[in-house]
Amino acid sequence: MTTLARPVHDVLTSLALPGALLVVGTALIALQLGLPNLSLGMGGIAGPETVTLTPADFTYRVEGHFLRDGNPVDAPMVQRRLDAPLVMMKYQVSVADYAACTAEGACAPAEPRNIGQGNVPVTGVNFDDATDYAAWLSDRTGQDWALPTDRQWAFAAGSGFVDDALGLAEDNANPAARWLANYEKEAARESDGGRVPLPLGSFGSNENGIADMGGNVWEWTQTCHRRVHVDAAGAVLSETPACTIKILEGQHRTPMSFFIRDARSGGCSVGVPPDNLGFRLVRQPAWHERLFALIGR
Repeated sequence: MTTLARPVHDVLTSLALPGALLVVGTALIALQLGLPNLSLGMGGIAGPETVTLTPADFTYRVEGHFLRDGNPVDAPMVQRRLDAPLVMMKYQVSVADYAACTAEGACAPAEPRNIGQGNVPVTGVNFDDATDYAAWLSDRTGQDWALPTDRQWAFAAGSGFVDDALGLAEDNANPAARWLANYEKEAARESDGGRVPLPLGSFGSNENGIADMGGNVWEWTQTCHRRVHVDAAGAVLSETPACTIKILEGQHRTPMSFFIRDARSGGCSVGVPPDNLGFRLVRQPAWHERLFALIGR
C-alpha cells in the first residue's frame, strides 16, 4: 500500500522553526556586516543623525478645539504611552538637505520669509513640502521617514513641551474672560526673540537629546486639527477632524492650513503667527529592528 504524504499543515509546521532560525541568523549576520549600509536606497545616501527614545508613559495636554455646551474649554491632560521606540531626527531638516530634494525635482522650492546664515533649518515650507521630502528621503535611504504625530512630538519635547491651556475655572463660560486670558498669553509670546532662523543646534538639546525643540522654527506634524464636544464630565460627545488643517509645534502649538508656507500671509494660526515653518522627521523601525526588539523582550 502506498504511504500517503504528510498533510500540508504538518509540513509547514516542521519548517516553521528552521525558517525562524534562518531569519534570526540572517539578521545577526547582516548586523555584523554593517546593516545600515544594507538599507541604503536607490540614491545610496545615509540617513540624518537621529535620537532613539525608549517607550515610556507620559502626560500631556491633547490637541484640539474643545467645547462644552458650545463654550471653549481647555483640552484635557491625559496619560499616554509611547509603545515602541521613537527614532527622531536630532535636528530639523536643513536648507542644504532640502535643496538636494529640490535639485532632483522631488520637492518644491522653499519660500522663506527670513533668511538665516550658516547651517540653518529650512523654512518657508508647507505640509505637502514636508511630506514630499519625507518620500524623497525614504527613497534615497531605503528607510521609512514621515512627519511625527503631535503625540510623538510632545513626547520628544519632554519638559519643554508648551502647555497651551489658559487655566480658567472649569465653570467659566464668559467669552470675554477667555479672550482676555488668550490675549495676555499671546502678548507674552510676542516678546520671544530670534525671528531669523539660527544655525542648527543654537537652542541646545533637551533632556531627550533632541536639539532646538521649541526654538525659532515651528514644525509640521501629521496630526489633523479637530473640534471636540464634551459633556460636563469631560466625556467626548462628538469629534470632527479637519485634515486640511494640521498641527504645528514649536514655541506653542497652533493649527495651520496645510498649504501655507508663510503664516503671516494667512492660515489658521492662533494668536501671534509663527515666523518660520519647518520640520523634522521620524523614522519607522526597519524589519531587523522590530525583530531584535521582539527577541529582546
